Amino acid sequence: MTKPVRPKRLRRCQLSVPGSSEKMIAKAATLDLDYVFFDLEDAVAPDQKKAARANIVKALNTMTFGRTVRCVRINDTATRFCYGDIIDVVEGAGENLDLIMIPKVLDADDVLFVDKLLFQLEKDLGLKNRIGLECLIEEVEGMMNIERIAASTPRLEALIFGMGDYSASQGVSVKAIGSANGYPGDIWHYQRHRLAIACKSFGLDPVDGPYADIQNPDGYREECRRAMALGLVGKWALHPSQVFISQEVFSPTQGEVDKARAMKAAFDEALSKGLGAVMYEGKMIDIASIRIVNNVVDRANLIGM
Repeated sequence: MTKPVRPKRLRRCQLSVPGSSEKMIAKAATLDLDYVFFDLEDAVAPDQKKAARANIVKALNTMTFGRTVRCVRINDTATRFCYGDIIDVVEGAGENLDLIMIPKVLDADDVLFVDKLLFQLEKDLGLKNRIGLECLIEEVEGMMNIERIAASTPRLEALIFGMGDYSASQGVSVKAIGSANGYPGDIWHYQRHRLAIACKSFGLDPVDGPYADIQNPDGYREECRRAMALGLVGKWALHPSQVFISQEVFSPTQGEVDKARAMKAAFDEALSKGLGAVMYEGKMIDIASIRIVNNVVDRANLIGM
């Protein structure tokens, strides 16, 4: 299967910012972070959503976000706000918008609706760059249909596990969104694992959702580690204090990068001599192990290490 060519973006941390808060939006513009999404969904009251669209458009057009990827989380396709979110934000700030995030995706049809509307807007407005999509998997139906969602459109770049709404959807009892709540192990192991597999199969980035207890940095760090161990590339932050933790955990250390590059160089030299494997520091490197090494090198290159 040939995978579509998608932009390579850093998603070690995705900071959530309410679109209704001009103060928080301005703060986000001062941070050195991979990615920010301005929220029009859960963080914005129904009677404030249209005003929040205007806040976001103004910020995208007037504020400098540097290297930070800029995204807007719209309301889901079953609401009366969805089409207006897309039209107002794209017409207002399309050239300064990188991605749209779709919440509560149940099946591929939800993605294709947004995809087609974006296609029409991009053509009509003459936008030079294609606006990407990300989908929140936060309902049991979405998890069941995750392969169809992942394969829905080349515009799709990432899937995110939203454990908050998912807890309610599956009937999981948690005291704080994203916490294990006394469960003996990773309560979200299956969901994270399945999301990672679907993403890797279709060339997407798998991202972990929120951890609501912002007063517990150790708990947040542990959830970052659990997600990273399964192949997820980043995690949400609900507060600027979580940004550094996530971006640190989802980055290789300089020592790991140096070793990976040395191993790759040793293997490339072996290949040039017609050898399929080589010993490096007492361990054999072959084509299987070098694929893991290449993941580290690719990650480091994207970060700029």
